[in-house]
Amino acid sequence: MYTRCLVCATAFESNEQLEHLPNGKRLAFDPGRGRLWIVCRACRRWSLTPIEERWEALEELEKLTRDKARLLSQTDNIALLRAGDLEIVRVGRAKLTEEAWWRYGRELASRRQKWNKLGFAGTFAAGAVLLGGWATGGMTFFGAWLILGHGGDTVRDGARWLRFGSSAWHGDHVCESCGYRFVRIPFRDRSTLGLMPADEPGKLELAARCPRCGAYRDGGLRLRGMEADRTLRKVLAYHHFAGASERRVISAARLIEEAGSPQDLTRIVVKDGRRLGDLQRTGGIALEIAVNEASEQHLLELELAELEAHWRREEELAAIVDGELTPLPVLESLRRKVTGRD
Repeated sequence: MYTRCLVCATAFESNEQLEHLPNGKRLAFDPGRGRLWIVCRACRRWSLTPIEERWEALEELEKLTRDKARLLSQTDNIALLRAGDLEIVRVGRAKLTEEAWWRYGRELASRRQKWNKLGFAGTFAAGAVLLGGWATGGMTFFGAWLILGHGGDTVRDGARWLRFGSSAWHGDHVCESCGYRFVRIPFRDRSTLGLMPADEPGKLELAARCPRCGAYRDGGLRLRGMEADRTLRKVLAYHHFAGASERRVISAARLIEEAGSPQDLTRIVVKDGRRLGDLQRTGGIALEIAVNEASEQHLLELELAELEAHWRREEELAAIVDGELTPLPVLESLRRKVTGRD
């Protein structure tokens, strides 16, 4: 059983309640579908546990919730319970709109709260700088407008950079049209990235225009398979760093339900190819949910040998997203203070 969140790499706290699942104090399980997740306290995302280590823990968790847990709240299909120091979400026959709020909505709402707090902190800091400038006589009207108008955005951008770094992808690809060598995709260019349908149903390819020859569909950079999936998930998390409201998350989940499945949603949204920057806000949130749902479904379909290797890759991605892009101790300390992960 892994010990860190697959999304943000935060270490799971240990518990003494479950012999077969000793990591995590927030858990979620679906006994009907045989799924078990550890919920990260830092980013609130659900990390699916490996299939070969799941069944004994599921039986143990079902018995614990039945015999010792106290019900905290409940909807028609999802219950929140507490057993000792464990918080447990039990999923029943929930529709996607209901389950999506528990799985993604709370995390996106948390992002939005942090985004607003960062904006307030930036404005407050800008005000302090402004007052100091007036007091010393070294502040012009233009300087005051510039600082006060962009203080919040500066702090938010800094927090996002500390979380993700500056590049969504690193590698070595050559443009087929002119031989230009791609070594990175900066997050600042994310809106120009092309989302293209792949040969495999429900999968996407990422395309970047060549800065030298302008080739796009018949050249430039084209990411496929797992490389495209991992990069797209990072880009969408960065793109939606500001989070979303409960209403928007529910609307996004309904888009997926109306499409029929996460795979169908990606096909409908992308069609014959679209730029990420052309997606409307709700469609973009729906795509992030759909991509993560499709990735989890892919985990469930893999053979055990492949499954173990895939989880190792997921942990590597989580470590990169969380901290290894900003390795300096001072930046790491600042990042944890900004994101509230001390």
